[in-house]
Amino acid sequence: MNKNELVSAVAEKSELSRQDAGSAIDALFEVMQESLSKGDDIRLVGFGTFSVSHRAASKGRNPSTGAEVDIPARNVPRFTPGKALKDSVNKGK
Repeated sequence: MNKNELVSAVAEKSELSRQDAGSAIDALFEVMQESLSKGDDIRLVGFGTFSVSHRAASKGRNPSTGAEVDIPARNVPRFTPGKALKDSVNKGK
């Protein structure tokens, strides 16, 4: 599902116009991005948790030359699914 399909599905389920649903989804993504960039967690009970974890600096290798490369430390977003989401994905298996 891409963003346009998501907007259409949300508009249909919530009985909003496509424009209103698109604005709501854009606002949701913007708020989530701002919150995660500050280092805050986003907990959605039954769905999951979005968080930020720190990845330490490490050494890697360039596969074409074999030269050693420094990989800098960075923060990466993570998602941990909640029980209800896991159960709904595995329903019928």
